[in-house]
Amino acid sequence: MKQGIHPENYRLVAFTDMSNNETFIVRSTAATKDTIEIDGVTYPQVKLEISSSSHPFYTGKMKLVDTAGRVDKFMNRYQKHFENRKK
Repeated sequence: MKQGIHPENYRLVAFTDMSNNETFIVRSTAATKDTIEIDGVTYPQVKLEISSSSHPFYTGKMKLVDTAGRVDKFMNRYQKHFENRKK
């Protein structure tokens, strides 16, 4: 391998999916201020909103997360189009 081209801070980092609290450890250069202790070892922690363990595409579960009612507004507005398409 070529010397001097790789980052100096390449280390084990714990990534935590905040939607299901699943944590996985991989090597990364991600900058973080948080740390987490797993099995007696302290790792830098990166908090994720969504990962492959909670994303509907990877889990096969469709889940709509909507706090402002945007999905309902959309469905109400275009309900006629969906009904015509089904016929």
